[in-house]
Amino acid sequence: MKNATLLSLLVAALALGGCVTLPAGPAGPQGNTGDTGNTGATGHSGRTGATGDTGATGYTGATGNTGNTGATGDTGATGYTGATGNTGNTGDTGATGNTGARGNTGNTGAKGTNGNGTVVIVPAQ
Repeated sequence: MKNATLLSLLVAALALGGCVTLPAGPAGPQGNTGDTGNTGATGHSGRTGATGDTGATGYTGATGNTGNTGATGDTGATGYTGATGNTGNTGDTGATGNTGARGNTGNTGAKGTNGNGTVVIVPAQ
């Protein structure tokens, strides 16, 4: 039971110790510096790397497009045709000439006889 009592007191003291603050005591003496260890051995140099491969040749750029041809200009407007001149007046028709006088009727020829069928020719006058 002696141990149990001590344990109870220790627990109580720890519980109360969290509530009570005491000033810090003086700092203790500084300890001695330890010995420096031996220097390690220097490592060997690494091997030289292999030479890299030559890069691939670049592609040739594409040829640019040909520029567009300019538009053809518009044809100028056709000029107006001048007005047609008026036709001149038709000339007057000349007067009709007088009709000539009628000629006289010729004489009637002699009448033939009925007997023998002879034709008589009378000359014109």
